[in-house]
Amino acid sequence: MFDTINFKLTRSDYNGADFLSEVPCYITDVSEHLYSNGIVITGSLGNLKISCNEYQVKVKDGSLCKWYLGDNLQTMNRKDTKMAIEKLSDLLHIPMNKAMVTRIDVSQNFIMKHPPKVYMNHLGTMKNATRLEEPNSLYYRKKDGGLCFYDKVREQKSKNEPLPELYKDRNVLRYEQRYKRRLAKHLNVSELRAAMLYDEAFYIELLNKWRDDYLSIQKINDIQLNFEAMRNKKDLNKMGVLSLIERIGGLNSFMSQITEAQQQGKLSKKQAYDLRQAAKDACSIKDGLVVENEAIAELNKKIVEAVRFYR
Repeated sequence: MFDTINFKLTRSDYNGADFLSEVPCYITDVSEHLYSNGIVITGSLGNLKISCNEYQVKVKDGSLCKWYLGDNLQTMNRKDTKMAIEKLSDLLHIPMNKAMVTRIDVSQNFIMKHPPKVYMNHLGTMKNATRLEEPNSLYYRKKDGGLCFYDKVREQKSKNEPLPELYKDRNVLRYEQRYKRRLAKHLNVSELRAAMLYDEAFYIELLNKWRDDYLSIQKINDIQLNFEAMRNKKDLNKMGVLSLIERIGGLNSFMSQITEAQQQGKLSKKQAYDLRQAAKDACSIKDGLVVENEAIAELNKKIVEAVRFYR
């Protein structure tokens, strides 16, 4: 379930390290840069970027999964991750299992019945995240990372990278959770070392969080107006809101119009909040007024099953 992983190994992590004289011997495309605080040497190890000074060495800006498995259409499980870190340690002649982890992407591809855009259209708002929709991807941006959904086949084709037979003429949705800053705080550990990534208990917690954060996204289900389910004026009011949302083009469109009205000064912050809350409340009601969308049911099932399978 891992793709990109960035590392930082410091002199204090590895006593006696002479990074400037040792690391450049094992990388390619070596360049030396002189800055006010000293020399920095950069280079490559396959698709991974390596940089070091006298105090630390960094491995970044590349998919560890692609480096180890040959492509990132696959993802690395615990065993793969352990072996990739061991291989990285052997090639660089330094103990990368002791390195601090500075970025992780937890991800998985799903072969779906429909084009990826269908599923993205049914993913609504997420608490404490900004929803950003692009033509072929959907982001939930947070300060230190976030979630991303995109068309993996389209991405491969745009990069002119080969597509395995398994994915040819298939709908492939990628779901990634990206941790880019303050990883230890978000994952509730004192520090995050590379060896922890293949610790069973920690790995399971990480997968559970990947699943739970997806489940916390409000799903935009199909609206089915059922007059037999109405019991009072409150239900009637919610049905009216649902009808309006449907007529406008769905919850995302409704929310966008509220945001635009607020930016134009037509709505106060409090008024915009109340309208958003009313829309969310209406879309969350049961009893036949809203039915679960078939596409969302399919995606929910695949994500829950992925956590069980990749443990």
